Amino acid sequence: MTIVRIVLALFLVGAVVIVAAPDRPADAQGPTIKIGVLFDHTGPFAAGGSLNCWRGAKMIIDYVNERGGVLGKYKIVQIDGDAQSKADIAINEAERLLNVDKVDILAGVYSSAHAVPIAERVDKQKRFLWITTAISSKVFDGRNLQFTFRPQPTGDQFGALSVAYIADFAKEKLKKDAKDLRLAIIYEDGAYGTDVSSGSEVKAKELGLNVVLKEGYSINAPELSSLVTKLRSVRPDVLFHTGYNPDIALFLRQAKEQGLHLRAYVGHGAGHSQLDKLKETFGARDVEGFHTLDPVAAQLLDPKKLKPGVGEMTAEMVRRYRANYEKDGPIAPNVSMGFNNLWILLNDVLPRAIQKHGGFGPDALAQAARETDIPDGGTMQGYGVKFYPPGHRFAGQNERAFPVVFEVIEGKFEVVYPRHVATAPPLLPLPASSPWAAR
Repeated sequence: MTIVRIVLALFLVGAVVIVAAPDRPADAQGPTIKIGVLFDHTGPFAAGGSLNCWRGAKMIIDYVNERGGVLGKYKIVQIDGDAQSKADIAINEAERLLNVDKVDILAGVYSSAHAVPIAERVDKQKRFLWITTAISSKVFDGRNLQFTFRPQPTGDQFGALSVAYIADFAKEKLKKDAKDLRLAIIYEDGAYGTDVSSGSEVKAKELGLNVVLKEGYSINAPELSSLVTKLRSVRPDVLFHTGYNPDIALFLRQAKEQGLHLRAYVGHGAGHSQLDKLKETFGARDVEGFHTLDPVAAQLLDPKKLKPGVGEMTAEMVRRYRANYEKDGPIAPNVSMGFNNLWILLNDVLPRAIQKHGGFGPDALAQAARETDIPDGGTMQGYGVKFYPPGHRFAGQNERAFPVVFEVIEGKFEVVYPRHVATAPPLLPLPASSPWAAR
């Protein structure tokens, strides 16, 4: 009986060792940082830029992990969430990543309509959110968020810069004084569109320009022909449009059918920045002269004007994108947003949090983010990074970020404004080949 008991005891010990064994390789791999990467993999936002943002984020995570992880030691575990282009699902996915998958950091978020409610919820839970893409200033405005940070520019900056661009080139290219131009502003009426359109309106008033129509519409509107009719009646020279992918396509089709003619068409990111999709929908010839605003596509900047080593990271992004996704064609600015803005977190904030503040919990990350001080030219998209402090109206927003104006010239995006970063002079007005060009 004693021998039997000894054998049974040895068997049970062996069973415990066998059961416990799978944990050992994980320990041998060293510490990990779990990052929830939330973008829209399905639905209309996916093709509108969200999927490209995810590609950029994945590429930089892979790059860091191939080099041993953050500080050469902390591997990143990427856990994806699909917002499905729906606000309620985006919120549920954020909750899942934070409270079921127990991620250390929530990152990404493409749509401003998702970012505004998610930021409030995450901050109340005292969890860390790093927004790479969504631009609405309403994410931060007056909310004094403590654990939410965004290196990306704001929507009102987009709107203001587009109006400044037209005003700057009115005489030279449109042969009119800026105050004599007739401007129209249309926008999807969510957080994204209202923020950008507000920036345009405020800048136009500041410059004393003539806005003949400002009108929003639902992103789910089945038709926009009545809006086209209004535009035709006010005869704008320049149209400023903020929308996503499906509504942009719907509006442009109906504007073409009804004969809306313009001297300049200026979009603001999202679907306007997906040049391959615009060409696929309308043809390369028809979209010549279209504008969009976004943070610059990193590959368009002169690396010699950036801080040492930054240009090499851009080259790495391009190499990986060509190897993994598309061998040729334009690389949308959204790829740079995902890659560059997450690189700032992995390369600057996380190392400081670990080395100076004792880890990568929310408090350590927030302290490290507030100490970020990257000068202009220190990131792949050209801007610096310094976050507004607690108590500021836009606490957590990068005060050094800026967008640029792109234009489709000879089938590809060129930076045309601000002048000091331009890669080509603007093509204004719309060329005669455009079906939307003024006759």
